Amino acid sequence: MAEASVLSWNRYGKSRIRLVKVRRAGSRHEVVDLTLNVQLEGAFEAVYTEGDNASCLATDTMKNTVYAFARQDPLEHVEAFALRLADHFIGKPAVSSVRISASEDRWDPLGVAGGAEPHTFVKSGGEQWTAEITHDRDGAHVVSGLTNLVVMKTADSAFAGFPRDEYTTLPETEDRIMATAITASWRYRDGTTAFAARGAIRSALLASFAAHKSRSVQHTLHAMGEAALAACPDATEITLAMPNRHHLLVDLSPFGLDNPNEIFVATDQPFGLIEATVKRAIV
Repeated sequence: MAEASVLSWNRYGKSRIRLVKVRRAGSRHEVVDLTLNVQLEGAFEAVYTEGDNASCLATDTMKNTVYAFARQDPLEHVEAFALRLADHFIGKPAVSSVRISASEDRWDPLGVAGGAEPHTFVKSGGEQWTAEITHDRDGAHVVSGLTNLVVMKTADSAFAGFPRDEYTTLPETEDRIMATAITASWRYRDGTTAFAARGAIRSALLASFAAHKSRSVQHTLHAMGEAALAACPDATEITLAMPNRHHLLVDLSPFGLDNPNEIFVATDQPFGLIEATVKRAIV
């Protein structure tokens, strides 16, 4: 006799919907390049257990909805667009929760002699903007972010005073390279629509990274989190992940040469990974 089983949880949707929109504002164009995921939860048990598709919104319909909405939306901020999609899907029968996540590749106008070329663009490295909307019975909630923002500083970075044991070989230093690829996600107060603040948050993260006299990656991460919250009153918390992209001083003494902090080897693996969330204090 077969053991009884139950379907304890389910979710389905359409992943990696690729969308590019050209905003044609007069002679100057702008490119919006998005990858979106639509995921639904709700009363879909019969779809799995009985093969009854009466409540099953086709994932192809989800994809088509994204494109149709994009034609009618200015796509000034991916968060606002994702909120409109979530509002649409939460109204479908059987749906109790919607999750819309998106990443945005940045395209900047190509700089040429005399200014920017209005119809030609260059992709800005690997940096992406991210957004995640969840919509359930309690309302809609917005988390925005960025990923793969690669930065480096060659001064004002130290690491000393850490505990040592029989396995410690890392020397202390008051002058090292700090390099990382920042991933950040911040939560907005419910009801916020001022999504242009993401530019201010990015600027605050970069300015703090540059100016902070660092005793560790952790030390600088905390300062960056505080700066980001100060730059955006509508952000309630920010989570940062900062892998330490190590740059190790090369020993040139076998060649009869000194190395006054000039020649380094960049290593990919292994690496330290520093993560933390900074929240507004409740007063």
